[in-house]
Formats: sequence, structure tokens, C-alpha cells
Amino acid sequence: MVDVADKLAYFQAITGLEDPDLCTEILQAHGWDLELAISSFTSSTQPSASSTVSDSDPPDSRSRTDSASASASASGPITAPAPGLAWRLVTLPISVISGSLGLISGAVGLGLWAAGGVLSYSLGMIGLGSGQGGESSAGLVSVSAAASEAMDFVAEFEREYGTRGLNFVGEGFMDALQRSRNAFKLLFVYLHSPDHPDSPVFCERTLCSQALAAFVNENFVAWGGSIRASEGFKMSNSLKASRFPFCAVVMPATNQRIALLQQVEGPKSPEEMLTILQRVLEESAPVLVAARLDAEERRNNMRLREEQDAAYRAALEADQARERQRREEQERLEREAAEAERKRKEEEEARERAAREAAEKEAARARMRQEKALSLGDEPEKGPNVTQVLVRFPTGERKERRFHSTALIQAVYDYVDSLGCLEVEDYNLVSNFPRVTYGTEKRSLTLKEAGLHPQASLFVELN
Repeated sequence: MVDVADKLAYFQAITGLEDPDLCTEILQAHGWDLELAISSFTSSTQPSASSTVSDSDPPDSRSRTDSASASASASGPITAPAPGLAWRLVTLPISVISGSLGLISGAVGLGLWAAGGVLSYSLGMIGLGSGQGGESSAGLVSVSAAASEAMDFVAEFEREYGTRGLNFVGEGFMDALQRSRNAFKLLFVYLHSPDHPDSPVFCERTLCSQALAAFVNENFVAWGGSIRASEGFKMSNSLKASRFPFCAVVMPATNQRIALLQQVEGPKSPEEMLTILQRVLEESAPVLVAARLDAEERRNNMRLREEQDAAYRAALEADQARERQRREEQERLEREAAEAERKRKEEEEARERAAREAAEKEAARARMRQEKALSLGDEPEKGPNVTQVLVRFPTGERKERRFHSTALIQAVYDYVDSLGCLEVEDYNLVSNFPRVTYGTEKRSLTLKEAGLHPQASLFVELN
């Protein structure tokens, strides 16, 4: 099922109505039949008899006042046409609008040379079927058929009359109209009737005239179609072609309309055609120049916006880079500060731990000295069984004490330890004459057994 929002958007794009509630009411009134609603709307907005001229009047008899009012009713970019520029507005059938490449780009963009912007939607994409009471869409030209018909016409024309004539574009009418819009040119339309007796002579002598072909190829986009083909037949009905050969000059108007600036019916000489086309081109020049200038201004504005956007993006990226660099620098400083704090805490903890261990060690040594001092007992008085021991320390300090001769050499070590004069525990007691080291293996000897009784002089030798 077709999405309602797509139909609403398409209807707004085609009609130019901006009020979504009004568009919804119109679509609901037509049972959400998109083609019927569009056909009904465009029929109700056709120019009145006072603003358009009867098709039965010959072009030369139409007044300049009628031409100006018909042009003004386009309400598009043809806002200030030269007098007599557009003398009739033509509403195109949806089958033609949707025929070229399946797009409505021409329908939306018609007459928007000054406003610009082309919205492309496919009627087939939103499920447009046959209309009810409106123009049937059963005869819609398929995606490739319009271009195929145009290419067939170009090939047939060149086969019959050579390649020295007009450069007809091999694409559908709406695409050709869009091409003329993009190039700021008018669209030259030739409807070919193969059965008409004047067609061969007109094609060979007029359309293939070197002067006319050069002028049209330089200043117009040329589109041709055979009335035997689908799109050529529909365009002949839309332009109300009554005589052949038939030529017209058109430009985009609003909605699905085109402004018919000039139509030429019946055979004409190259000079007559050239005069007519030159006049049309001169009269339309202000509109085309204004459209070109406006498009150039839009392009400049767009380029300026792009440059401003690029400068803004560059400035934003520079700011983001600076902010990223500042953040990274801040994070680096925070990491370094955290690392320094961690190291400080570790060092402080290590110092505290070392101090605690030193204190514990000192306390243990103090306890050890106290225990060893207690184990020595009281110093004995002098007597025959008492040995006088002198101990000299590396610092030059001397200590003396009396021991029972039966005391072990270990008792002298305990005495040295109890004094607390050494910071180390690994040392030996050594006698000079004779030099004897009283190491671990001799600590179990008594002083008398070691030959140190009644008097001994020992010094501390650090290991």
C-alpha cells in the first residue's frame, strides 16, 4: 500500500501548496487518488479567459496585453517578461511529466530557474495507478520508452535528412525541458507528421538549413517527436497542434505547465523561421539573463556557504585537536602526578618499614645484649682462678672484665655483644702473641684450656 506521507509530499511538490492540511483535504476529497487530485487541482487553476487567448485566434492577432497577463499567471520565475513573451500557458498531462526517466523533476522544477532545486520522485515508486474521472495513466510512458522514442525519432530524421540539421536531443520531453532549464536556454519543439506532404520539404530545406541549424543549435535545446509515437502524440494534443509542420518555443512555468512563447504552424522558409526565433530569443533574453545571474548568485552563495562550512569545520577540528591535546597533556600530568605520589608513598612506606625493622632489630639487639649481660652473671673478684681479659675494638676503644678461668670463650663473645659497641654480628676475637683466632670451633673451650689464663689481650676482627 502506498504510503500516505509520500502521496502528500508528491501532491505538495506538484501543486506548490505549502499547507499540509489543505493538501490532505484535497486528497481525501478525491479518495487519495493522487493523479485525480492533481488533475482536478490543475484544472481548477487554469488561466481564465481574460488571461489566456483562444487557441482559435492566430498568433499574430493576439494582443500584447493578453501576452503579458498570460505570462504573469505563471507566478514562477517568469515574473517580468518582455511584452508578448509568453502568449499561452500549457498544462502538460501527467503521462508526459512522468514519462521521461519516470521522474517529476521537470514538474517540480518547472519555472524554477530563479528558485532552483529539483525534487525527483517516481510516480511508479509511489504506486500511481489509473485515475478516476481524471486523465488516465494507463498510457504512461515507461522509464525507457520516452527516451527510446526520442532516439528513434533522431535516428529516423538523420537517416532521412542527414546529420547537417538540428541537433535533436535523444531523450524524453521532460528531460529535454530540464536540460534547457539547466542550460538557461529555451526549448525548441518540432512535432513531426510523417504523412503530411509538407513535412519532407520543411525538414530538408528549413530544419536542415545551415544558418537555421547553427542558430538553433547555439541558442536552443532542440527536441523533436513524431506524432505517431506516444509522447509526440500527447505533446501535439497539449500544444493543440492543428497544422503541420508544427514548431514551438517553450520554457518552464509553474507546476506541470510550460509557457508557450511561440508556435509556428505550416511550412516556413529558413529566413522566416530565423526571424521568428530571433525575435523570441530577444524577447526572452531578460528572463534568461536574470535566471542565469540568479543561478550564479545561488552558486556563489552555495560556494560561500561551503567555504564557510569548510572554514568552520577546520576551526572546529583545530579546536577539537587543541582540546584533545590539552586533555592528553592534562591526563599525562595527572598520570605523572599519580606516579610521583605512588612512588612517594612507596618510598615513605619503605622508610617507615625500614625504620620499623631497624627499631625492631635494635630492640632485638637490646634484648639480646640484656640477656647476654644477665647470662654473664656478676663479675668475679680477683683471685687465682679468675682471668683478666682485655678487649680492644676497631674504634680503639678498650673494655676489660674478669672471668672465671673455667668460663668458656663464648662468654667473652657474650660480653662483647652485651656492650653494644659493634654494629655487626659477624666478627672474631683474635690474640696477637701468638696470633690465634678464636672462631666458632674454639668457642666451647674454657679460657684456661685456650691458654688465656690468667690474663688475655684480645682484639675484635671484623669479618
